Amino acid sequence: MADYALLASDMDGTLLTSDKRLPEETVRDIAAAAERGRTVVLCTGRNAAELEPYREKLPWVRWAATVSGAVVCDLCQGRTVYAAGMDRALVMEMADVAEEYGAMIHLLAEDASIVRADQAAHAEDYGMGHYRELYDAVARQVTDIRAEIARRPSVPKVNLYFRTRADRAAAFARLQGLPVTITLAENAGLELSPPGVDKGVGLRRLAASLGIGMERVIAVGDGDNDLPMLAAAGLAVAVGNAAPEVLSVADVVVADNDHNGVGQAIREYLL
Repeated sequence: MADYALLASDMDGTLLTSDKRLPEETVRDIAAAAERGRTVVLCTGRNAAELEPYREKLPWVRWAATVSGAVVCDLCQGRTVYAAGMDRALVMEMADVAEEYGAMIHLLAEDASIVRADQAAHAEDYGMGHYRELYDAVARQVTDIRAEIARRPSVPKVNLYFRTRADRAAAFARLQGLPVTITLAENAGLELSPPGVDKGVGLRRLAASLGIGMERVIAVGDGDNDLPMLAAAGLAVAVGNAAPEVLSVADVVVADNDHNGVGQAIREYLL
């Protein structure tokens, strides 16, 4: 077996349970990895602000590739190692499409998670009810999302959540001409990132900053947006609840996210 040094885990649907909890047994497995000199990092669509609810339980997790690879950061020092963004004019075009299809728009800036208050209050309408607690806890809820876009030179990531998959498909067709990376997410969502940026790119940058070759990296994920990081890693691990596309490319499959699949990957492959 390869001498793996680093395990990168997705958050939602992978590290966290279906009700967004971080299991104590998973925390113990991550602590055991740290005690053995192994590194566990997060590779997530969330930004640093959205990781805060879990930071107290994860003091050993210092590094993260956030907002789907657009920002690599040191969580302990609050320091950005690398960041890419989309300029405000481009993000305004995304807002136009969101309005046309009645989509919920979610800005993920380096310093804040930003949603429209009226949409966050009805997150269930967009298939995002399971994130309602997170929005209430850490998101900046505003009345004018365009004003937030206008005050920022760039934004690393934009999420659009639609009421139906048909609306998502139509919006996807409209957005394909823009210079962005588009990934399907959630039940009827789109993640929009800077061109050429994905979780694989972020993970490669993070591993390089730590001096760890990709052949010594394990990646664990469940969704379509995890495919690039799984392809980049020396060992691709799917949790049992992963999408069929993820299961089909994984080197190994572990337990699902409600039964400590990440902990199993740590015990069996990282340690």
